[in-house]
Amino acid sequence: MAPHLIQALLAHLVAFGSHPLTLKKADGIVLDKPGKRSYDSPSSFGVIVLHQTFSKILERIMNSRLSCVARATGLLNPHQCGSLAGLSASDAVATLTHEVKTLQMAARKVSTLFLDIKGGFDNVNPSTLCGMLKAKRVNPYLGSWTGSVLSGWTCRLLYHVSPKVFAPVSVGTPQGSPVSPLLFVIYVSRLHCEIP
Repeated sequence: MAPHLIQALLAHLVAFGSHPLTLKKADGIVLDKPGKRSYDSPSSFGVIVLHQTFSKILERIMNSRLSCVARATGLLNPHQCGSLAGLSASDAVATLTHEVKTLQMAARKVSTLFLDIKGGFDNVNPSTLCGMLKAKRVNPYLGSWTGSVLSGWTCRLLYHVSPKVFAPVSVGTPQGSPVSPLLFVIYVSRLHCEIP
């Protein structure tokens, strides 16, 4: 493999802020969820979505660029852990433990609020997210690419009785995309608040 060829192919897409339709075709592998009494309902199955290799390469490049910009422009809450390079759930646990112990040693009461946003990735509104990028004066090509990657996806379900035809998918961020977690944490960054 010649990395310079891949870079040359993708450079124009990056410059124009485009994620082309030809890269937005994914395969959804349908798997039985274990332990179900019956498999008569769609909720008895899970889907793993596989993206094309070139799509994932482009998404990783853009994820790296957008992550740097998001940190620099305040699109991410400074306390965000997870979905970011170098900050994991372990960091969040260590920070929380430190804060709790520090406040307890000072004989203060401590409370923590945890939010689990069900279906969060599916409910990212592309125009709201792009508006957030624009409000922070993010380079227009990144905003254009974000709008582009969040629209126009098709997926075909691969299962023994499925027709194996591509159908449009228009829900939030693309499942299985390397950039989806970052786009989601940018989208929900306004939910972070600090109470003295």
